[in-house]
Amino acid sequence: MSSQIIPVEPFDYVVFGGTGDLAERKLLPALYHRQLAGQLTEPTRIIGASRTPLSDDDYRKFAENALKEHLRQGEYDDAEVAKFCARIFYVPVDAKSPEGWDRLKTLLDDGKDIVRAFYLAVSPSIFGDIADKIRDFDLITKSTRIVVEKPIGRDLASAQALNDTIGKVFKEEQIFRIDHYLGKETVQNLMALRFANALYEPLWNSAHIDHVQITVAESVGLEGRVSYYDKAGALRDMVQNHILQLLCLVAMEAPNSMDAEAVRDEKLKVLRSLKPIDPSNVERLTVRGQYRAGASAGGPVKGYTEELEGPSDTETFVAIKAEIGNWRWAGVPFYLRTGKRLATRMSEIVITFKPIPHSIFGDAAGRIEANKLVIRLQPDEGVKQWLMIKDPGPGGMRLRHVSLDMSFAQAFDVRNPDAYERLLMDVIRSNQTLFMRRDEVEAAWRWVDPILTAWEDTGQRTQGYTAGTWGPSQAIALIERDGRTWHEIE
Repeated sequence: MSSQIIPVEPFDYVVFGGTGDLAERKLLPALYHRQLAGQLTEPTRIIGASRTPLSDDDYRKFAENALKEHLRQGEYDDAEVAKFCARIFYVPVDAKSPEGWDRLKTLLDDGKDIVRAFYLAVSPSIFGDIADKIRDFDLITKSTRIVVEKPIGRDLASAQALNDTIGKVFKEEQIFRIDHYLGKETVQNLMALRFANALYEPLWNSAHIDHVQITVAESVGLEGRVSYYDKAGALRDMVQNHILQLLCLVAMEAPNSMDAEAVRDEKLKVLRSLKPIDPSNVERLTVRGQYRAGASAGGPVKGYTEELEGPSDTETFVAIKAEIGNWRWAGVPFYLRTGKRLATRMSEIVITFKPIPHSIFGDAAGRIEANKLVIRLQPDEGVKQWLMIKDPGPGGMRLRHVSLDMSFAQAFDVRNPDAYERLLMDVIRSNQTLFMRRDEVEAAWRWVDPILTAWEDTGQRTQGYTAGTWGPSQAIALIERDGRTWHEIE
């Protein structure tokens, strides 16, 4: 089985921060893969822009080296790479001065009738400077889009200010706030599971679902993000965007279509329905953690403050018991957790259904486990439905808990595209479905801000956990005091 590749119209992608880590690891390889798949049409160009003084040939060599380093075995094709590099140009520009912008304008004027996308793979502190320069040098056409990476602010006020800054230059329909988690194949398949099958949606409510778990675990530490991460922490870095977006897709009502506005309207309703967490309940509903020295990837690793080389109470782990105040989800807890230096790199959503009301099988049959739907986002994307079945054999009725396992790699004989590949093309197609609207971003901050304030007001400290484990013991207590447990990683 193979998927149909639909070519997109020609475009110019201008990547600010073109020599940065994101461009090297994700954006250039993603665009190369789209060319390899036959999705790029002529005269598509990729234009790197940053303060680094490079020539076109220098940047083409940078791109070639990036592809050599980050493509998988067998994906690097000399002819395709040569064709890809022929699309690449570079302009040294300074976001805070007019230097280089005339040259960028001259280059872009050659393609003023095609789609033009500006990707801001830079610090949010210069989003406004770049947006102003794009306006001042008359680089906006009727087919212009701008793509901005998280973080969209560090609280509600700064998010609103950042949205205002970009919004005074670009219309809302031109702004693409990217969250790469929403581009993952399994995340989108959550929509298909719910709304393209008669099996699940009738059961997708508090009458049949006991609880939901969302885990986004990382095995790495700071990895060169010291200055950013210590000012952000796990709540800002992961919960406010990635995890809340996943929660919205699990909990949203069925939109009337897959139209971008219809989908985002329903996600917004979920965010506005989240019950508040404040000083009266923050210690009961949240856990803050920070990793200490331990072992990871088979070797010893430093603790957070050792990596930071200074004292800090920034959380590298957070667990939250969230609830949605509406009819569908009344009384159903959503247990959210994320952290660095955990036991393994893994992201998954676990829907645990309520137990059967009465067992007819007796004690000899064994314990009857609750049905679970496990949606694995990474590293091995797939879906598992856990069921009770009879153990084969003539020895009486013995029940076993087994999974119907659908791995994307095994079920579909195609390469699983990186999330950025889909999202970069959706920008060109002007499809906003998988991007966050301004009111979504701000609604998420309206729920997160009071948690940050409550931590400060109550003096809730981080709890230590050993690197290579699943976080502090308080996170286990958070769920087990409700008679539940975190899903064991399969």
